[in-house]
Amino acid sequence: MLTIAGCIFCSCQKTSQIRVLKLAHALDTTHPVHKGMVYMAERLAEKSGGRMRVDIYPSGQLGAERDLIELLQIGSLAMTKVSTAPLETFVPEMKIFGIPYIFRNDEHRWKVLNSDLGKKLLLDTQAYLVRGMCYYDAGSRSFYTKKKPILAPSDLNGMKIRVMKSITSTEMVKSLGGSPTPIPWGELYTALQQGVVDGAENNPPSFYLSGHFEVCKYYSMDEHTSVPDILLMSTVVWNSLTAQEQQWVQEAVDESVIYQRKVWKEAEEEALREVQAGGVEIFKPDKIPFQNKVQDMHESYKENEPVLYELIQKIKKIQ
Repeated sequence: MLTIAGCIFCSCQKTSQIRVLKLAHALDTTHPVHKGMVYMAERLAEKSGGRMRVDIYPSGQLGAERDLIELLQIGSLAMTKVSTAPLETFVPEMKIFGIPYIFRNDEHRWKVLNSDLGKKLLLDTQAYLVRGMCYYDAGSRSFYTKKKPILAPSDLNGMKIRVMKSITSTEMVKSLGGSPTPIPWGELYTALQQGVVDGAENNPPSFYLSGHFEVCKYYSMDEHTSVPDILLMSTVVWNSLTAQEQQWVQEAVDESVIYQRKVWKEAEEEALREVQAGGVEIFKPDKIPFQNKVQDMHESYKENEPVLYELIQKIKKIQ
């Protein structure tokens, strides 16, 4: 086993003058973000004339998100994809993405992510030995429930809603009136079936690909948060690359973002069609009551976390 691990975790090696980068993540191979990373690997191979190669280990083969971040920090893995939520413990400013209704719409979200502020957040991760390479589209998260749709914040009263293990996600559900219940993603299907929770929240492809639509027949598109995925690279590995290799990698990554956004849009449309065909009712509630309900949460950062509050104000000013 040690020999196998030693082979797999050799994150960046030269084999017959080919530099191999190991990339691991927890997503299924049908996921749009996985497809984006495959495209990145293809573009890198082409740009480098075959001198660089990315080997991808999907579906949690090498561990969960937090495990993979730790492997990056010691240089035992070259790249991984994570949601911004687990990064909150490393980079507190990443909490910004878990704050509900921080973005006015999709256009505003991408303006923020592509702005100097968005780029700075990516590179702030370097203090923790990982380098943010790009944001991948993970859409917007909405509530799905078993017994009734969520058409207004008051519908969440008394409902147990599964959240990621994230302080911001927990506060978000609380601020809207629900009872947040952290449950690992892999255990959620059973928890929904058995009534441990009354519902959960996620984007359409995740709702569909997880099979949760088989249990929850109400999908209420309140689109409370838009939490991007981030492609991370080990700074140990990044610093071992030549300037030319770094350029090839960053160019391939940037091109994959454009491709992945297109694939994401198609996957969202397909997911909504499929869950409807599976008997799910889709609702588009008025977002204003939800937005109003979380204003106190936004203001609470003024005293509790002034740095985050300042970040919120900067984001709101981006036009």
